[in-house]
Amino acid sequence: MSLISRGNIKIALASVRSTKWRSLLTMLGVIIGIVSVVMVVGIGEGVKREIAGQINQFGSDLITIRPGNLHQNNGKLVTNTDLLFGLNTLSGLNTNDLQTVQSSAHVKLAAPLGVVPGTVQVDGHNFQNTMVLATNASLSQALNHGVQYGDFFDAQDPGAKGAVIGAHVVSALFGDPVPLGRTFTFRGQQFIVRGIFSEFQSTPLSPASNFNSTIFIPATVAETLTGNTTQMYSILAKPDSASDTETAIANINKDLRNAHGGEQDFTVLNQQQNLDASSNVLGLLTTMIIAVAGVSLLVGGVGIMNIMLASVTERMHEIGVRKAIGATNRQILNQFVLEAAVLSVFGGLVGVLLSIGAIFALRAYTTLQPVVSWQAISVATLTSLAIGIVFGTVPAVKAARKDPIEALRHE
Repeated sequence: MSLISRGNIKIALASVRSTKWRSLLTMLGVIIGIVSVVMVVGIGEGVKREIAGQINQFGSDLITIRPGNLHQNNGKLVTNTDLLFGLNTLSGLNTNDLQTVQSSAHVKLAAPLGVVPGTVQVDGHNFQNTMVLATNASLSQALNHGVQYGDFFDAQDPGAKGAVIGAHVVSALFGDPVPLGRTFTFRGQQFIVRGIFSEFQSTPLSPASNFNSTIFIPATVAETLTGNTTQMYSILAKPDSASDTETAIANINKDLRNAHGGEQDFTVLNQQQNLDASSNVLGLLTTMIIAVAGVSLLVGGVGIMNIMLASVTERMHEIGVRKAIGATNRQILNQFVLEAAVLSVFGGLVGVLLSIGAIFALRAYTTLQPVVSWQAISVATLTSLAIGIVFGTVPAVKAARKDPIEALRHE
């Protein structure tokens, strides 16, 4: 008689149905593990796709210069915690670096990005959580993203106290659909809203790249406000043409290295490397959380083993009767292993259904856009089946080795 014979399946299903609540609690660890794995992978893949879309909207020829030397480990870029342009790096770039990049051969334009700390005031109200970035008139071209209303900084008058704001700043600060000409105060200086960016495709897990909630001011003005202490966490550059991208990167690397006394304390990335670096960070986070979720699967396996050991004790008389009428040790072993497999498979199916439902709920009610990863579902389901079989083997072996006479005497 095979492991999956019809008789064993009926017995296994009857055993699960006879102890519904106990079986459900036994499957809980497997369910939690499956949901965790599928959800984490789904969210990770969704964010990767969003980052790829966000990076691609800036153009395939965008060059990003970051402070710090990102090195390769097993062919993957090892980077900091930011997912896109390098915010939160320990040391920044400076005005000399920007000038060096601008003067490099085959570089058409360069735009800095530097955080300017301070509180924005509008009509006497303070807004402390609004990010203010220092940049220049080339940012719009560098990002391949135009303003929806008004215009950008005037390159001929970089000292003018004009500002361009993200789409979400409009409602958060002004409550006016088109607040062109409105003013706000920042670090004791009054700025005029000159332009409003059209909405960026934002990535939820990278707040530093959410330009929709950002105010942009001229870098020259920012230097005056901060006493020339503004550090750039990134410089964005564009080549003369897309075909010159790699040549421009080589020239930027050479010129910056010369300007830094031969030190490679910066990194120049093309768009694919930007995406790889971001994916590497997400991959590490996903792997870590999946490892934690794997503990839930192991706990579920231990639960299955415990319930099967209890089941063997409770059904000792049944085991004795089956052996007395000719059942072999192998048949008894198969029966109990199959029951454990049924518990784990049902737990896996419930977990898969719950995780798919949760993914669609996240897509409907949050800004996250996770995807259903059938590979993750397949691996998680097969893993739950394997756990059921592995952890169900010990109780099954115990049941198979029972002496029929002793089993029949058991009450």
